[in-house]
Parts: sequence; C-alpha cells; structure tokens
Amino acid sequence: MAIRVQIPAPLRPLAGGADEVQVEASDIASLIEALDGKHKGFKARLYDGSGKLRSYVRLFVNEEDVRFLDNEKTSLKAGDTVAIVPAIAGGLAGQDPSLRGGRERSST
Repeated sequence: MAIRVQIPAPLRPLAGGADEVQVEASDIASLIEALDGKHKGFKARLYDGSGKLRSYVRLFVNEEDVRFLDNEKTSLKAGDTVAIVPAIAGGLAGQDPSLRGGRERSST
C-alpha cells in the first residue's frame, strides 16, 4: 500500500532533494526499512545505535504523533501520510526580552 512520506529539509539530500516520497509499508518500522531501501541513509539518521527512534525525531501519521499511538508498530493504510519532523531546540538567549513576547523581569 502506498504511503506518502513528507521529508524535512535536513533529510532531503537523502531523497534526491524530494520533499515527499511514496513507499509501500504496513507499519512505521517497515516504512523506515522501505525508505532506507530506496534512499540509503534514512535508517541511520532516524534510529540511534540501540535501534530505537532518535529522541529528537518525531513521526506523525495523519498528524498523530506515533509516540502516542503504537510507536514503530503503528499500522499504516493506503493513503496515509507520514511526516518526519526533527525536533528543534533553541531559544532567544541574549536577545532583547521584548522579542520573546513576555514581560521583562524586574530586578527588584
């Protein structure tokens, strides 16, 4: 069954620059295997050394986070869309407090 996979910008070079690809898969684990079979490198970028999804990678099936479904065992059906979303950390440290949208703390 064809599953649409949305590829984030940092991983697009692995998919020849494509922002979306289609693979045949019945669950998230087989989707990652299929991705890696068509475009080498996905498995290494999505899994850590112990074979678990990296903590900073989020996978969504039709906008539902697989962490709250059945993780890599989450079932897929024809027409589903899987989005790979790398978690992004950061902040506004050192910038003007007014840019943060909050109130500046009083020093008193």
